[in-house]
Amino acid sequence: MPAPWFEDEIAQSLAPVLPGIGVEVVAEIGSTNTELMRRAREGHNAAVLLVAERQTAGRGRLGRPWQSAQDAREPSSLTFSLGLSLAPRDWSGLSLAVGVSVAESLDPSGAAGLGLKWPNDLWVGERKLGGILIETALFQPDVAERYLVIGIGINIGAREAANLSTPPAWLKEWRPGATPGEVLREIAAPLVRDVLLFSGSGFVPFAARFAARDVLRGREVRLSDGTEGHCEGVGWGGELLVRTAAGVQMISSAEVSVRPRPAPI
Repeated sequence: MPAPWFEDEIAQSLAPVLPGIGVEVVAEIGSTNTELMRRAREGHNAAVLLVAERQTAGRGRLGRPWQSAQDAREPSSLTFSLGLSLAPRDWSGLSLAVGVSVAESLDPSGAAGLGLKWPNDLWVGERKLGGILIETALFQPDVAERYLVIGIGINIGAREAANLSTPPAWLKEWRPGATPGEVLREIAAPLVRDVLLFSGSGFVPFAARFAARDVLRGREVRLSDGTEGHCEGVGWGGELLVRTAAGVQMISSAEVSVRPRPAPI
């Protein structure tokens, strides 16, 4: 029997946080983010948590593919998207706030060493546990509110490292009995609550929480344009601070890739 998804329990936990939000679970879909963005473009802006047991055309940042890991008995990845209308004063740092929320739900004490790599990855050591993809649809040019879609993919069970730019980590390494449904039940309500907190207060309430799990801070890093420098953490707006030969650069574009610089041999 497939493991349950606890749709009713999740919906009940979300109702006090965001009344009217729906919970949908589908067996297979190309991409939960793509589906919610399609709905938004067609004028559907209802709040929803869309979960896929299997995602065949998932996307990560910079257009990279994110495929669901599978085994013969049950989904070994958790892939879902949260869609809701939002009008924060500043969108800067949202992916970091989402990462903080998920990391604190999965590893509350920090004992598993679950960290955050700017701007949208969950890392354990030097391996990637999951990623976040944020997209928005603008209703009208003169309206501040947008339809926000937050896509999250988390490795629950073991997966092959072939064709992955970063070796994978998976949740069952420290929580052997974890299932995608149980993990979703844990993170859903705190995630929605934190997104609403961000909408009202921006990144500031999350800055110290991110710093406590920042895997780049204090390390030598290389930017996608070849620039190298020393990472000094993130600013109050979620921008990455990198000290280079030309001074401190404030990196705010998610289109800039940042990697820890390999240690000299």
